[in-house]
Amino acid sequence: MFELNGKTALVTGGSRGIGRPIATTLAAAGARVVVHYGTSRAEAEAVVEQVRAGGRRADAASADLSDPDGPHRLAGRVRELVGDRPFATNVRGPFFLVQQLLPVLGEGSSVVFVSSLVARAAVPNLAAYAATKGAIGTLVVHLASQLGGRGIRVNAVAPGVIDTDMSSFAKTEQGRSFTPGMQSMQRIGQPDDVAVAVAFRASDAARWVTGDVVRADGGSKL
Repeated sequence: MFELNGKTALVTGGSRGIGRPIATTLAAAGARVVVHYGTSRAEAEAVVEQVRAGGRRADAASADLSDPDGPHRLAGRVRELVGDRPFATNVRGPFFLVQQLLPVLGEGSSVVFVSSLVARAAVPNLAAYAATKGAIGTLVVHLASQLGGRGIRVNAVAPGVIDTDMSSFAKTEQGRSFTPGMQSMQRIGQPDDVAVAVAFRASDAARWVTGDVVRADGGSKL
C-alpha cells in the first residue's frame, strides 16, 4: 500500500521491542534502514541480517542517547553510512592509492578500477552508491589523460548483478527471477565473468585501450 524506495530510515531502538518490527516494516517497504542500538549489539545485527536476507539494505549504529554527546555521535554515524563512507571507500581511496603507488608504476603499467551498472542505469535505493561509481568513470578519464605520457593505462570494468556474498539481492528468489529478465544474457553473472574482463584490461593485449569503462554485465538494461 506504500513504498519507501530511495529513502533512508533511522530507527532509534530498532534492535528490539517495537523498534524491531518498525525497522523490518520500513525495510520491506523499500527504505534503507539504519538500526540504532544502545547495548543490544547482537539483536541489532540480527535485524540487519534479516533485512539483508530480504534483499534490502540495512546497517547497525551504536550510541547511548542518554549521554549528552550520544545524539551527535549517532548523527555522525548516519552521515557516514549514507554518504561519506561509500565515497571514501570507492573514490577517495582508489585515487590516493594510485597517487601513492606512482613511484612504482612504470611504463606499461595498468590500473583497472571497478565501476558498476548503477553508474549508468537507475536502480532503486542505490543513489549514494551509484554516485560513487559514477565518479569512478570521471576518475578513469582524468587519470588516463594525466598518466598516458608515462605509459600508464587507466580503465574500469562495470559489472552488473553478480552472485557474490555482497549481493544479497542475487541470492533472493526475487533476484534470481528478476535479474535474467533485464539482461540479454539471461543468467546471473558470476565473479569469473568479471575477472576475465579485468585480466584483459590489465594485460598487454589491451595495450592500446585506456580511459575506457567496459560493461561486464551480460547486457543489462540495454
